[in-house]
Amino acid sequence: MHKMYNYRLEHIETTYYHIETTKRISAKQASEGIQFFNSALYHLKNHIVKHGFSSVDEEINFFKKIKVEPMSRLFYYSDVYACELLMPKIGVSSQLSFLKKKIKRINKFFTKHCDFIQYMEQELTKFDQQYFTREFQVFPILSIIELSYLDPAFFTSHDILWARIKGKYNFIKYLNTLLNEIEHNEQPEQRKISTKSLEWTASKTSLVELIYALQASNAINNGNEDIKAIAQAFEQLFDLTLDNIYKTYSEIKIRKKNRSTFLNKLITRFQDKINSENDLS
Repeated sequence: MHKMYNYRLEHIETTYYHIETTKRISAKQASEGIQFFNSALYHLKNHIVKHGFSSVDEEINFFKKIKVEPMSRLFYYSDVYACELLMPKIGVSSQLSFLKKKIKRINKFFTKHCDFIQYMEQELTKFDQQYFTREFQVFPILSIIELSYLDPAFFTSHDILWARIKGKYNFIKYLNTLLNEIEHNEQPEQRKISTKSLEWTASKTSLVELIYALQASNAINNGNEDIKAIAQAFEQLFDLTLDNIYKTYSEIKIRKKNRSTFLNKLITRFQDKINSENDLS
């Protein structure tokens, strides 16, 4: 990777940390974020227009992994800015309704692009040349935020979509922060959590098996919640990282014998518990 790319990404990580926090971001902070990442993309674009790439692999790496970092944050801060600007200022029910409508629209967006999301989450490479080189450019339906970045030398058919997806992942975390703040009528950082921390002591594969089973059975939000959101909830609950859940699920599906190992174990243990307690009564 070019030294200039390293410098830019390191500067991004050290300058803007709001995404990783649970603090609310003001419209002013979001506006500053938009300006910062606008500038970062402007400098990256000038460099690419001037120097180009030495190979197809370098081009793919740039549009798949480098450009997406500042651009996803630009999308994120733009979403935060619009949210803070348009959210009702008073009325808990009105505020909650506003935020839940946004979450519903994001879930529809994820469903629409689920195939591409799985391709990226599983770290596949088969279509990288089609998705992340300029040879196969397809002009997207434009929105204001994208107008400055459609120089033919600076976009591919899917790099903007991937940036949008990554930005939405972070925006969901922010919306959950706002929901918790409003529902509890206090700042998230001021709440005292008195519950005992829980630790998941089975394998992560077992947890993925459970998550997919809950989603398939419509047990959470009537089946309207996507796998990523459910997984994030369990990650927060147990303070762990599930890494690539789509890849893990693919491995579960190709098991030769028992695909639902953990779920069958749960059923057996639960029935044994009931039987043993009935024998004692």
